[in-house]
Amino acid sequence: MNNKLKIGYFADGKWSHEAFKLLIQDESIEIKFICVRNDTSDLTLKKLSDKYKIDYLKHKDINSDAFLNQIREYNCDLFVSMSFNQIFKKEIMNMPKFKTINCHAGKLPFYRGRNILNWALINDETEFGITVHYVDEGIDTGDIIIQRCFDITDHDDYNTLLDKAYNECAIILYDAIKLIQEGKHTPFKQKDIHPIGFYCGMRQEGDEILNWNQTSRDIFNFIRAICKPGPMARSKLNDMELKINKAKMINQAPKYKGIPGQVVGKTNKGVIVKTLDSTIEINEYDYDGNIRIGDRLQ
Repeated sequence: MNNKLKIGYFADGKWSHEAFKLLIQDESIEIKFICVRNDTSDLTLKKLSDKYKIDYLKHKDINSDAFLNQIREYNCDLFVSMSFNQIFKKEIMNMPKFKTINCHAGKLPFYRGRNILNWALINDETEFGITVHYVDEGIDTGDIIIQRCFDITDHDDYNTLLDKAYNECAIILYDAIKLIQEGKHTPFKQKDIHPIGFYCGMRQEGDEILNWNQTSRDIFNFIRAICKPGPMARSKLNDMELKINKAKMINQAPKYKGIPGQVVGKTNKGVIVKTLDSTIEINEYDYDGNIRIGDRLQ
């Protein structure tokens, strides 16, 4: 097909693999190169680039003159970022005819930044968003092309949201690219939704430590927000680490004062722990020892 939309794909991880499957099947789109993160080796993208004879690039500074000169030769119509970790500066983002777009698993202008799915669960959100937006000189602040939202229920956790986001990000990114290709997109400003929005900081080692001096609801949200494949919530008992992967809210659990973190009961599936306001059942955990009623988790 003549007049194919020529794309430069800045990508990493499963997010980008799913989107690639949709893009490569469209004969009206041509992926001119794949640029991966400099600090990781995505073997899946390398295999795909070899299979489809697409140039495979990696550079420590995509804004350097050397890299800009290199990619200018591809004469791309659009740059696409999917889980890429370098900042696009003005010259590179504006190089293609249709500029540069990014897919963000967050409901912009809220949930800019990092580890969005974790934060959405921690904040007890009832939905999370996926947004395709233009890249500008801010971070996750560009005009929105498409935004769609998806329900979060109490049956969801980090793993289920990841599975949904992997698939939906690919679909939404592809849909946005087609709108741009066909000249049917109508971008809108993030300030049209909210004048300020907010950012989420990157989670790091130590943030997985569980504070029992919170409500049962907050603890439930915290545990499911960082369950596998996340680091899992951590506590200590008898100077040994307790890793908690799943917890369950107890229906009609009474509110009363007690010692947060104290084990107050056992079930067939786990243990019942006192929280700030009531109790919660911890029903999937790793601990090299016995947990007894009266023990205090720290």
